[in-house]
Formats: sequence, structure tokens, C-alpha cells
Amino acid sequence: MREPCVFCQIAQDKLHSNVIFENHIVKCFLDMEPINKGHILIIPKSHYLDADELPDETACEIMRVSQRLLKALKKCYKFPGYSIMQNGGEFNDIGHYHMHLFPRYKQDGFSWTFGAIHKDFCSHAVAEIISNAFLTV
Repeated sequence: MREPCVFCQIAQDKLHSNVIFENHIVKCFLDMEPINKGHILIIPKSHYLDADELPDETACEIMRVSQRLLKALKKCYKFPGYSIMQNGGEFNDIGHYHMHLFPRYKQDGFSWTFGAIHKDFCSHAVAEIISNAFLTV
């Protein structure tokens, strides 16, 4: 039997993640290699590769939660813009559908560059700040 993918393991709490929010459909947590502080991943708890495979209920829940997360991020951090993105097919490097949501700043160059990984950007303290803001939006 094949080992579940890394996001299925996170969804099943078999791997640690700094969770912002979860319900029976989705799990939202900080990216381990963030572009900026507040870089969140939204995954369905069930395994799907691409957006076109998502059941309507799951796709709608991902979008609904992304809107609330964006409001929470805006409460926590001052940023002039944000990115929401997802990759599919062979460009889905994890093999499990996921949506990225993260703040953007003029000085970050608006590209997919990691630079030095700031572990404090994906810490439990950051997850707690955003999670608390999420509860109030």
C-alpha cells in the first residue's frame, strides 16, 4: 500500500503543521517555505490533484475560507497587495490540490522567490496571531 501524500498526512494530523483553521472539508496552515509572513496554504482534507477534480462543495469552501483568511491577514499585517495561486497538473509539485494565499510587498519583486527562509514567518506564534484574527472576521 502506498504512503499517503504529505498533504494527506497533514490533513490527518500525522505530520505537524501550524494550523490557522480547519473544518471537515479543508485545512489551512502556514507554508513551511513562505514567500512572506502570513503565507498560508489551503488544502482539501480529501485527496485531489487538480481544481477541476474538486467537488463543488469543496471548491466553494476553499474560496469561502480564502476570503475570510484574506480579511484576517489584512487585520494582522499592512500590505499593499496579495497573491492567490494554485498550480495544476505536472506543475503541482506536491500532487495534492492546494491554494496559496500570501501578502505581497513592492520590495518582494513580485516573483516566486524564497530568498532566505525566515522560520519566524511560519512559526506557531504567527499561526496563532492569524488564527485569532480569523475568528473575528
